[in-house]
Amino acid sequence: MIIHEEDAVFTIVYNGEIYNAPELKAELQRRGRKFQTTCDTEVLLQSYIEWGPDCVYRLNGIFAFAVWDSVRQHVFFARDRLGVKPLFYSEVDGTLIFGSEPKAILQHPKVRPVVGAEGLAEIFVIGPARTPGHGVYKDLKELRPGHVMIYNRSGLRKYAYWKLEAEPHTDDVETTAAAIRRLLQDTLERQLISDVPVCTLLSGGLDSSALTALAVDYYKRTGQGRVHTYSIDYVDNDKHFKAHSYQPGADGPWIKRMVEELGTEHHAITFDTPELVAALPDSTVARDMPGMTDIDASLLLFCREIKKGATVAISGEAADEVFGGYPWFHREELLNSGTFPWSVATGLRADLLAPEIREWIKPEQYIADRYSEAVAEAPKLEGESGERARMRIMSYLNITRFMPTLLDRKDRMSMAAGLEVRVPYCDHRLVQYVWNIPWEIKTTGGREKGILRKALEGILPEDVLYRKKSPYPKTHNPNYLTAVRSEMLSILDDPSSPILPLIDSGKIRSIAASEESSSNLPWFGQLMSGPQLFAYLSQVNHWLKTYGIEFR
Repeated sequence: MIIHEEDAVFTIVYNGEIYNAPELKAELQRRGRKFQTTCDTEVLLQSYIEWGPDCVYRLNGIFAFAVWDSVRQHVFFARDRLGVKPLFYSEVDGTLIFGSEPKAILQHPKVRPVVGAEGLAEIFVIGPARTPGHGVYKDLKELRPGHVMIYNRSGLRKYAYWKLEAEPHTDDVETTAAAIRRLLQDTLERQLISDVPVCTLLSGGLDSSALTALAVDYYKRTGQGRVHTYSIDYVDNDKHFKAHSYQPGADGPWIKRMVEELGTEHHAITFDTPELVAALPDSTVARDMPGMTDIDASLLLFCREIKKGATVAISGEAADEVFGGYPWFHREELLNSGTFPWSVATGLRADLLAPEIREWIKPEQYIADRYSEAVAEAPKLEGESGERARMRIMSYLNITRFMPTLLDRKDRMSMAAGLEVRVPYCDHRLVQYVWNIPWEIKTTGGREKGILRKALEGILPEDVLYRKKSPYPKTHNPNYLTAVRSEMLSILDDPSSPILPLIDSGKIRSIAASEESSSNLPWFGQLMSGPQLFAYLSQVNHWLKTYGIEFR
């Protein structure tokens, strides 16, 4: 969009959604600004023209945008506070190239798909997570969440306009629960406003059920008919599911319970193993690098199906990072692991690498450095010590290091299908407030996410309210392991496979030959183990081949 004002020109390119656009527009009109459209793009550009770079402090939403300002003779870039929307850039030979995805930037003839030691460490040691600001490719960087960037004839300047701040929490349990409920309701209702069909993703768990229940209530109050809900499952999952500490129960019965309780128009989508395996290459290209394997592939397939009936989806993503729901918030061995608790298999990962690659990227040193940087970056509250201080750091690591991995996955897979996914638990007001809640209040009632459960009393049925956490549904079908292991062995047997110089093929063959180790390896987080190791390495091979990756 371009706006001309006298001799000035302001041009914006923008991806995202401004949730407080109506209030901003009203304020801008009071200040004398005239509008030609009803879209939030114009609200955003007019906000920049009125307030300049300081406009970011007024925005509530998910966004990545760039504005050419002919008055100041610069390009101004901004990314939303939690990094829901991506923004990559490359500065090469006096040229700045930027975009929402690496693939856009890699189209430029000045940008080569070069990966160095640091990029390989990101893939093999940190991956599928990514260190904030790192683009993996050598000439590629990412604007960090909550940051702005100004590019002019003097060069590039970046600064943070928002970050988590450590503040004393003075509210009691009741007041805290009421504040969370009010914030969640406000942010959800803002995000339900749309001129295209909106649905919710429903797993039957606490987070998605709460958003769906609030959406149903809002639709009833505003006379908008039934809410459409979508769930995902896999062929024969009921036969192969085995409860364990990360996945204590199947979702199916709980989805049915909530659909009947709320009266939603429900769509149950089911995928089979061959579909998941076939979608791995597409999900790699959607992300421009190896990702969360079947977790990415299934989400991509799921989003394609949802897009047939809706354009916008509401997701419960990020509640576990914000409220402390993951097992590693509650298990001493993970709390005290001295590294990112979702990535405790550095030794195993290092063993999979060819000796010269291991020597080049120094896996153990790399992850130790990234971890110590993250811990040092966490704001501290004066006088806070013991468990409170330890849990503050753990929350910070989850919000700034783990959550971006899932947000990146959600945005890339959904946008590849033309679906916009909104994430109410990432509202910066809610995240800032909850981050400062002491751990003993967060775990009210002796339960993970206890304060969120308390905030939702009366909104959800009690059995759903106090159901034990279950993560994003994945396939438990042993055919998946068989398929991805076979695919990886085929890659190892092909002398032209680009991954071969990077890995210890003998080590991977020996894992493949061991039934026990290949199904129970702690690869990444709570959803990625043995099968995902083979799938991830297959994704690495596809990425190297498809993108023509060069090393130096």
